[in-house]
Amino acid sequence: MNVLITGGTGFIGSRLALQLLEKGHTVTILGQENNEAEAANKHLVAVKGGEVVLASVTEREKIVSVLQGIDLVYHLAAAQHEANVPDQKFWDVNVSGTENVLQASVQAGVKRLIHGSTIGVYGTALEGQIDEQTALKPDNIYGITKREGEKLVRSFLDKLPAVIIRISETYGPGDRRLLKLFKAIKKKMFVMIGPGKNIHHLIYIDDLIAGFLLAASAEAAVGETFVLAGKDALTTNEMVAIIAEHLGSQVPKMRAPLPLFLLLAATTETVLRPLGIQPPLHRRRMDFFKKSFVFSQQHARTVLGFVPQYSFRQGVIATTQWYVEQGYL
Repeated sequence: MNVLITGGTGFIGSRLALQLLEKGHTVTILGQENNEAEAANKHLVAVKGGEVVLASVTEREKIVSVLQGIDLVYHLAAAQHEANVPDQKFWDVNVSGTENVLQASVQAGVKRLIHGSTIGVYGTALEGQIDEQTALKPDNIYGITKREGEKLVRSFLDKLPAVIIRISETYGPGDRRLLKLFKAIKKKMFVMIGPGKNIHHLIYIDDLIAGFLLAASAEAAVGETFVLAGKDALTTNEMVAIIAEHLGSQVPKMRAPLPLFLLLAATTETVLRPLGIQPPLHRRRMDFFKKSFVFSQQHARTVLGFVPQYSFRQGVIATTQWYVEQGYL
């Protein structure tokens, strides 16, 4: 097939592109080159034979042009981690940009669109297992605009076969988000903020891509929403202990009070964000120590046949190896 991946210079998009190219598909990635990681990802895809288009989903004419002849779209582009930009940036990319992709996909006769959403639409910590029917209560501008993006996708279902995937915390070779955590643990400089009992239900990159491929092929998937999470749900304490064990390090016993750091994060964000400065500490960064998620796998298993294969321990081994090979660790 002819496949377009928006957000294709990001971690998830670039790894998806590489696997699709290996399977013989023609792949075009649309993305940006705002940092060293995106530049490296762009190069990897280009070397393997993918076409690279540097543009934003906010550029409507560019989107219309690049979608000509495309069979399948993975829409992964999003404003996500920026804490130094106004809220309008999130609306422009996550909502208006999504609408541009949807409209252009209809015009181009795209056969299926896979929309990458986020577990961030659920908001703060919740009791019990979360599934696709759990109420959405996003608590930041990223989650709010991703929820609105989902609404747009559903409004196009009469014109465009689409599937919504809510992506859990994703890690693996190519991910640089957890690199700071690995480095801090390796250097014995990691400090646990809070009790560390909040739960992470991460997904290894290869498991996520397997779910993406199933969503693109299963007939029953059209019109459905799926949460894709991994094999293990772990507390922050357990997650850090596994990384430390593999790195041959020890986790310092010192802990910092979570309320104090939440206050500091809110203060630095309030002061620096209007100045266009990325705050070194912000509220979404504190989510790592605060939010708890455990997801039901039933819907994805029943409809897609999705069963994650990688334990967190296996994922840590592969991720560490990649960090070492890249000279990061």
